[in-house]
Order: sequence, then structure tokens, then C-alpha cells
Amino acid sequence: MRLCRAEEGDPFGFLGPHAQGDGTLVRVWLPGADAVELIDPEGRLLGEMQRRHADGLFELELEQPSAYRLRIHWPGSVQEVEDPYAFGPILGELDLYLFAEGNHRELWRCLGARPCEHEGVPGVSFAVWAPNARRVSVVGDFNSWDGRRHPMRLRYPAGVWELFIPRLAAGERYKYEILGQHGLLPHKADPLAQATEAPPATASRVPRGEAFAWQDEHWMNDRAQRHRPEAPLAIYELHAASWQWHDERTPSWDELADRLIPYVQNLGFTHIELMPIMEHPFGGSWGYQPLSLFAPTARLGEPERFAAFVDRCHRAGLGVILDWVPGHFPNDAHGLAEFDGTALYEYAHPFEGYHPDWNTCIHNLGRSEVHGFMLASALYWLREYHVDGLRVDAVASMLYRDYSREEGQWIPNRHGGRENLEAIEFLQHLNEVVRSEVPGALVIAEESTAWPGVSRPVNEGGLGFSHKWNMGWMNDTLRYFQTDPLYRRHHHQQITFGLHYAFSERYILPISHDEVVHGKRSLIGRMPGDRWQQFANLRLFLALMWTHPGKKLLFMGCEFGQWREWNHDQQLDWYLLQYPEHGAVQALLGELNRLYREEVALHQWDERPEGFQWLIGDDAHNSVFAWLRHGEGGQPLLVVHNCTPQVRHDYRVGVPRAGAWQVLLNTDEGRWCGSGAGSQGTVHSDAVANHGLHDSLNLQLPPLATLVLRPV
Repeated sequence: MRLCRAEEGDPFGFLGPHAQGDGTLVRVWLPGADAVELIDPEGRLLGEMQRRHADGLFELELEQPSAYRLRIHWPGSVQEVEDPYAFGPILGELDLYLFAEGNHRELWRCLGARPCEHEGVPGVSFAVWAPNARRVSVVGDFNSWDGRRHPMRLRYPAGVWELFIPRLAAGERYKYEILGQHGLLPHKADPLAQATEAPPATASRVPRGEAFAWQDEHWMNDRAQRHRPEAPLAIYELHAASWQWHDERTPSWDELADRLIPYVQNLGFTHIELMPIMEHPFGGSWGYQPLSLFAPTARLGEPERFAAFVDRCHRAGLGVILDWVPGHFPNDAHGLAEFDGTALYEYAHPFEGYHPDWNTCIHNLGRSEVHGFMLASALYWLREYHVDGLRVDAVASMLYRDYSREEGQWIPNRHGGRENLEAIEFLQHLNEVVRSEVPGALVIAEESTAWPGVSRPVNEGGLGFSHKWNMGWMNDTLRYFQTDPLYRRHHHQQITFGLHYAFSERYILPISHDEVVHGKRSLIGRMPGDRWQQFANLRLFLALMWTHPGKKLLFMGCEFGQWREWNHDQQLDWYLLQYPEHGAVQALLGELNRLYREEVALHQWDERPEGFQWLIGDDAHNSVFAWLRHGEGGQPLLVVHNCTPQVRHDYRVGVPRAGAWQVLLNTDEGRWCGSGAGSQGTVHSDAVANHGLHDSLNLQLPPLATLVLRPV
């Protein structure tokens, strides 16, 4: 019998109630049961079922149709429950149509495990896409992980299997047992799981059915204004599990909120960015190899506690951005790889479906169901968790079919080119949908090539992202600052070159986790010179970054000069803050963020050439740079950087306004543990033309430091 062999692909065609003459024949399949009785909804006995097969097939013919429940006698216990095979279909035809089309905007409301009431009975609805399976069953603690117990109904032609299990509760562990065309597969976690076990366990969990009670209306109403291109955007990037431990362990979401929110507020950042918190099996991937794209990691607590974390951030005036990985996924046996025995979520050919850099599978975004699956994942975080933006990881690897591949190891597109047309279409569709359905949300590209128009609107031929990481600026600027000041005159163009393209995209200047790992050294560890010069260089670097056109992103630990590289298995070296130099860097960053937010010239026209004006870009001999920042309705700011340890006396810089100029910032002041050199207080201009301007200031430039001045 196919049920005994766990090969029955149409359990509803055999099990449950079936008309027979004037009556009803009821069959149940309960391996391991001693006896089964049918009872009516009030608990009255309708009859004892007859065992028709030793392995657990029972049946009873009722003289007339009747509602019934099962009273199951298990060894040592008795269970009363409705028959799962007495219920009608769960999913509507529109849900199945939209899913197959790849355009179901709320896929999490139909697939996965959903606590619900079906035909008046509470329970859990399960639904999973596995079109090439011969049989799919829900397995879990509730049925002793026995794939014979709960085979599912196939909804043809969508390839979705569904089953309603009555009386099941939130928190239950489950997976899917799938019989592929060539045999039984390892138990698979639910691709649409909204909750999981904490790794290294790999089961999915039935989520709670209650909606979270949000209290962030004020933030959500104002968010679109906060995310205008003209608004300041300063992002603190962190790895939630290793930022700061609680009692020598990974913190919960509540504990993280208690410490992180006031810390980031005090530093003056506008947003935090979390490295991927979607559940991932290997902690050493930092979340960049996720398997549960709809479930917050259980490492820090229940999903509703993550919602509470976002809510608290919003009520404190902080935005939350999540790193999100739509390009590839790990090949763990319990995950998406060959999900139904075939290449379902990934490309079948290894030249398209295998990523050689990361030993991962590549999403087949040309398949409508996969396209829709990833689109729904993005919308899920933005809608259900009120997340303010997604930073899309590894966009370059998605855009090019030959990314990190040798000649002869990639397959051209239909036009013979190297562009991945399916991924491009997906990214454009994603950005258009987010723009229209989640107004004000950010979608940020980590894109490391010269692909044109990453942040240009889709209707103008672009990809439609709100911002792009400026990887060129990051690489050039770090190379410059790693150079001994004695030789910086020979690398002057590494600072000036970025201004040639600074306004071609809406850029974010990123100093991310990738820059402080794998032997690259910490940010302060890259700085040359003795200890004093290293700290001075770090202060200068941060000041240059915060006064340069572009939004800001800084990884945790860089704000106080952590010496060692970041290690995801350790918390940050908070003890360093007992030393004045480290505390001074932290305090300086708070001051930079204050200036950045309050001075419109530093943020309003980040993407517009008129917001920046070179004054000195050619003084390579002295390694000095000077520019003006402009904004509408605010004062211009003069910014001067001296990138050598020599004090520059009587250094004249042209200014657009005559009169007094106030020094707003001198990164060499004693309060920042500097030498106290350089102009301070108020400086008056002279009617001496310089740099194409009628007036100029005679300044003393402090060593390895930045001056920022504003007309009084």
C-alpha cells in the first residue's frame, strides 16, 4: 500500500470522509495507534473504527454524513482531535495564481506555517512549493517526525503542497519530508518559516499568530522626510551578536536595545545598520549565507522581540537598516539546495548556479516563483517589521554572469553578453515595488563596479536604488591614509580623483566590516606613524569623511579606535575607553555627527555638484586639501585638511565672504588629545585675492588635522 511505503501523493483522495451510498466512509492513517474511535463534536461515540492494515489504517462507515472528531488511543495516552483530511483546501486560486506569476506581494500570508482558524477550527496551515516532489509531508514533534502521518495535498498546477493540522500551537518545531523523483530527501526547513530554532539546530517553528502592537506612528509618518536625498544620513553598522555582550554572552534583543540605543543616540548617528539577522546556519558567515529569509535569527530571541527592538529604535529617533542577501544561499542539506530533488531555487548548471567564491548556490531569479519569493522577502521586512531600508549585498555578483569566473566557466545571456538580465530585471522590479508600496524606505546597493545608473530611476534606465556604496572612494582614501605622510605628496590624486565622479550617483561613503577583517587590520591599525600620529591620522580621516560629499557609514569599533580586527566571536574592546585617546576619538565622532546634522552645507546637496567647490586640490607638495561645502539657506563651510605632521604657518586660503570666520572644528584641539596647534576661535579675512576669490584667510594649519570654519 502506498500509504505504508509513504509514497501517496494524493492522501485526500483516499483518507478522510468519502461518500458511499447514503452514508460516509471515513478512513484514517495513524501509524502507531492502538485504536481509533469516531466521536461527534459533543464527544458522543459514533463508532469504533476497524483496523484495515496492521501499520495503522482504520476505517468506519457511517450510515449518514456527520461531523466527527477522532479519539486516538496511543500507547499510554488518548488524544481527541479533528481529522486533518476532513478539511477542504486552504489556499485560494488567486494566491496560487499570483505565486506562480511571481508577483504575490504578501507571500508570507499564504505559504509557510500560519496559525489560523480553518472551517471554524483553530490550528496551523502549512504550505510549501515543491512542484517536482512525489510526496510532501509535514513532520515535527507533534507526529514523532514520522513522514507517514501528515502527507500534504498538491495544488496543481502551482506545485504547492498544503495541509491544515488542527489544534496545533505556536512554537511547534517542524520540517518537510520530501519524496523526490529519485528517493527520499533530507528533512527540509521551511523556506517561508517566520521563526526557527536557534542554531546549530535547524528546524522551523510555528510562529505566533498575534500581530505586534507597534507604537512608532510618529517615526513612520515622518520617515519619508527623514530619507529625502537632502537629509543627513549617518549610519552605524554593527553585528548584533558581538557588539557588546551581556554577562559574557550574546545579548537578547531587549538587552541590546537597552545599551545600543542610548549609545548610538549619544554619538549622533541617524540610523543603525544590522549585518544580516535572517536566520543562518553558520555564525562565521556573519549572516551573509542565510537560509530563512523570513525569520529573524533565534540567537537573540523570539521574532516579536526583534519587532520590539525596531519599535524602540524608532521611538528613540533611530532608523533601522538591514543587510539583505538576494543573490545566493548556502548548500546545507536542510536548506533550499535541490529543495524538491531538483534545482528549484538555484540555476541547474554550475556555471550559473554555483558561486565559486563562497561555495554557495545562486538564486535563479529568472524563474517567476523565485523572483516572487525574493521580492516577498524584501517586502516582509519592510512591512511586517517596519524596517526602514535594505542594504542589498553583493550586487556586482548579481549583475555579471562572469563575476569571479574564468573564461569558459560562464554562460552568456541570450544576447551573448555578460550581463545577468534576470537579476537586473529583478533589482529594477524590487526598487519600483518598494518605491510605490513602501514610500520612504531605502534600498541601498553594495555595488563595487562602474555599472552606470545604480541610483538612477528605473524609468530613466537605472537600477532604481536609493543609494550606492562608494567603494572607489573607500579604497582610494584608505590607501592614501595608509601611506606614510612623507610620501603622500605622490598619492595626492587618491583624494582628488573621487570628486570627479562624486555626483554621478547618490553615494554612501562606507567604512564597513569588510575593511577591518581578514588581515586588513583595524582602521586605526592602518594608520602610519607613532601612537600620537596614528590617533591624529584617525581623527583626520574621520573629519575628511564627514566633510566629504556623500552619506556616511561606519562600522562598530572604528568610532573609538579599536586596535584589533573585528572578531565575530568576541565583543568589542570596550575597555579601551578608559584611555583618553580612545575616548577622544569617540567624542570627536559625536561632534562630527552634530556638525553634519546641524550644518545644511554638509548634507543638503551631497549629490549635486553645486554643493561642493574646490579651493585647493593641487597642493601635493604640502599634502593640503581645501574645499567649500554649500547648501540652500545655510552658511557655506570652509574645510581644510593638512595631511602631514608639520604645522603650516601663514597658510592662505581664499574665502567667498569677507569678515570674520569662526573655527567650528579643529581636530588637533587638546580636548581631542591633539597638540593644541592651529587656528582657533575667530579668524578675520584680508582683502587679498586667492584661489579665484577676492578675500582670503591667513590660517595656521594644525598637524594631521582638519579645520572647519563658517562665516560669522
